[in-house]
Amino acid sequence: MTQMADKRKFYIDGAWVDPAAARDLEVIDPTTEEPVAVISLGGQADTDRAVAAAKAAFPAWSQTPPADRLALAERILAVYRRRNDDIAAAMTAEMGAPTDMSREDQAGSGSFHIEAFIDAFRDFQFIRPLGDHAPTSMVAWEPIGVVGLITPWNWPMNQVTLKVIPAILAGNTVVLKPSEIAPLSSMVFAEVLDEAGVPAGVFNLVNGDGAGVGTQLSTHPDVDMISFTGSTRAGIAITKAAADTVKKVALELGGKGANLVFADADPKAVVRGARHVFYNSGQSCNAPTRMLVERPVYEQAIETARRVAEDTAVGSAHEPGRHIGPVVSRQQWDKIQGLIQTGIDEGARLVAGGPGLPEGVNRGYFVRPTVFADVTNDMTIARQEIFGPVLAIMPFDTEEEALRIANDTIYGLTNYVQTQDGPRRSRLARQLRSGMVEMNGVSRGRGSAFGGVKASGRAREGGVWGLEEFMDSKQISGWDTSAS
Repeated sequence: MTQMADKRKFYIDGAWVDPAAARDLEVIDPTTEEPVAVISLGGQADTDRAVAAAKAAFPAWSQTPPADRLALAERILAVYRRRNDDIAAAMTAEMGAPTDMSREDQAGSGSFHIEAFIDAFRDFQFIRPLGDHAPTSMVAWEPIGVVGLITPWNWPMNQVTLKVIPAILAGNTVVLKPSEIAPLSSMVFAEVLDEAGVPAGVFNLVNGDGAGVGTQLSTHPDVDMISFTGSTRAGIAITKAAADTVKKVALELGGKGANLVFADADPKAVVRGARHVFYNSGQSCNAPTRMLVERPVYEQAIETARRVAEDTAVGSAHEPGRHIGPVVSRQQWDKIQGLIQTGIDEGARLVAGGPGLPEGVNRGYFVRPTVFADVTNDMTIARQEIFGPVLAIMPFDTEEEALRIANDTIYGLTNYVQTQDGPRRSRLARQLRSGMVEMNGVSRGRGSAFGGVKASGRAREGGVWGLEEFMDSKQISGWDTSAS
C-alpha cells in the first residue's frame, strides 16, 4: 500500500493550522477500497476559529472596490488552470471520476464557472435606479456577511466554485466545509486561493461531517447564510438547524428528472438520455433517470437503452478512457444495490445490468449500468433518487399523460423534452414543474442559473442569479443624483 497523505490541517485566517483536537478520518479510494489520505474532522473550536476569522475579515473585504475582487477572481482562475491536473487527480482518488473525465469535466467545470462569474461580475450594477418614476430611489446589492458553504462529493469542484467564487465576489467572507468523503480536491483549491493572494480570513476551510461542522455552521450566531448542496434529507435538517438564528438558507438538493421522448424525437435522443444517466456513474442530481417514451417507439427505446448500457464500460478510475468508474463509497454501493433489487422485487422488467459487481471485477465500488423497463411511477425506483447508473423506462400514450407522470414527484430540478414539434416543446417547457428544462439535447446557455423547485431546493447557482444569491438588496430613497 502506498503511503497515506497527511491532510489533517485546516486553512484558517490565511494559514494551514492544526485542528484543536485530533479526530482522524481516512479518505478511501473507491476504485481500490484502500485509504489514500487521512484528514481531521473539525470540532466546535475549529468551526469557531474559522468563523471568527471570517467575521474579522468581513468589514474590510466587503468595502473593497469591485475591481479588486474581480482581479482576485482572475488570479484564482489563472492558478486554477495551472493546477487543473492536481485537482483532477485528487477527485479521481477521492470519489472515483475516471482520469480523463476528471481532468476535462470534473476539474474543467471549476474553471468554466470561475470564468463565467468573472464575465457576469464585470457588468454587475451594485447600485441601480428603481425606475424613471422614482428618480431618487435606488436598489443597492450588498454582501450578506459570513457565509457557510457545505458542498457534496459527486461534483466537488463544480459545487465549490459555484459557491466560493460568487460569495467572495459579492463581498462576503466564507467558511467552506467540503464533503468529508471527498475533501482532497477542496484542499488543493484552498492552495489555489492562497497562491492567488486571497486576504487572510476571506476564505477558510474546515473539514468535518454533517453532524459536526455542518451543524455547527448552521447554528452559529455569527454565520449569516448557509449555502448547501446535498440530499433533501440533509437540506431539511439544515433549514431547521438554521431557523433559530434566522439565517438565509440556500439549498441545492436532489432530483428525479423525467425525460419525455416523443415518437418524432431525434433518433439519438434515447442514446443521449441513457448516456447522461450513466455518466459520472449516475452520481448527478440532474440526471434524466425516468425516461418516459411514447408508446409507438417504446420497445425500440428499450432496446436502444439496453445497447447503451451494455456498451458502457466500467473500470478503474486511474485508467484513461471513456469508461465510468466506481461510485463513491461502500455506503452508496449498498444503497444502490438495495434499490436495484427493490426494482426487481416490485416487478420492473430488468433489461440490462442488475445487482452485483460487473463481470471480472472483485474489488471497488463498481455498479453495473442498469436499465429497467415497464416501470410504473409508484415503484420505489421511480420515486427515490438512486444516485447510481440506473435508468427507469415507462410508456405514455398522450402528452397530458406524460406531463402528469413527469410532475408526479417530490423533486423539481431538471426535466427533458425530446420532440420536433416546436409548439409542444414550448407548452411542456412552461408546464413541467422544475427549475430547468432542457430540450432536444441543447445545453442551457452560458450564464444560465442552475437550480430547482419543490424538494430539489430553490437555490440559483451561476450567472447573475448566482451572484445575487449571495447578496441582500437594499432599497434607498432620497439618493443624491447630482454626481451620477
